[in-house]
Amino acid sequence: MDVYEEAVRLRKLGQKCAIATIVQVRGSIPSYESAKMLVREDGSIVGTIGGGCVEAEVWAAAREAMETEKPKHLTFHLNQDAAYDSGLICGGTLDVFVEPVIPPPRAYIFGAGHISKSLSKVASLVGFSTIIVDNREAFANRERFPEATEIYAQEYEDVFGQLRVDDNSYLIIVTRGHRDDMRVLRWAVGTPARYIAMIGSKRKVIGVVKELEKEGIPQSAFERLYAPMGLEIGAVSPEEIAVSVVAEMIAVRRKAESNWRELSKSIFASERLKALLE
Repeated sequence: MDVYEEAVRLRKLGQKCAIATIVQVRGSIPSYESAKMLVREDGSIVGTIGGGCVEAEVWAAAREAMETEKPKHLTFHLNQDAAYDSGLICGGTLDVFVEPVIPPPRAYIFGAGHISKSLSKVASLVGFSTIIVDNREAFANRERFPEATEIYAQEYEDVFGQLRVDDNSYLIIVTRGHRDDMRVLRWAVGTPARYIAMIGSKRKVIGVVKELEKEGIPQSAFERLYAPMGLEIGAVSPEEIAVSVVAEMIAVRRKAESNWRELSKSIFASERLKALLE
């Protein structure tokens, strides 16, 4: 199996992997410069860089690279104690570059109104793959969202089971009303999504959360909820709101040093507002 073909296949499936490449060799090693090994999310591998203890360390580094989404550079000095599966006794040095291959983050936008149109465009521009979900075919269509990766014009509950939501997913709830917002939020808080945001005033958000708490959903389930959504930049127009929300998504994605949890002003980061919910 070709390493590159497998990397492309996994990326299309929305799965992470990491590619380790021997980038420099000095002396004798049981492999060759440019040898590659791909490590999948489940730990399985394609290819080899020589086997043995070095490959085991590189495998661990690849897992770490997928987790941190940052590359690693490793140097190994081999000697007679380097227990390679090949049985060769080597005394060389090799440098290995481990590069994570991360699929584009997916932005699931629930609702296909004016704000969603701008959100999809801005999110796509900065590298998010956008998926539009709305129960109105007149709104959720290719003409309104030409840049979207996928479009679903179905009832929300019918779509939930079709979506691949993981820790590389961003859920933005901008439906046409409280009832639909609640339908989506009820499902969203049970997913492993990295970011969940909902449009609306603090009063509206608190009202929706209180209703869901009455259904038995614990308050702790809403700790990942960013609402009102977006950074506070005084946004008014749909385009400005889109910029503020996507900026918040980027801060979460990049784990911005400027305390992105605080910058986002998630209402559930506020002790005062937590008290209001009790």
